[in-house]
Amino acid sequence: MLKWALLFAVGALVLAVLGFGGLAGAFIDIAQILFWLAVVIAVVLFVLGFTVYKKVT
Repeated sequence: MLKWALLFAVGALVLAVLGFGGLAGAFIDIAQILFWLAVVIAVVLFVLGFTVYKKVT
């Protein structure tokens, strides 16, 4: 997921340099959404790792 966010961020930078403002804005919005989604998933899995899986063992 972070790989996709980085890909969209780089794409936004390239489009901004080339002068495609609207597309660059859309790409950076997608990159931000993917980044924060990856952070939320990582935090949830981190919390689950300390709560649910300790009870199993």
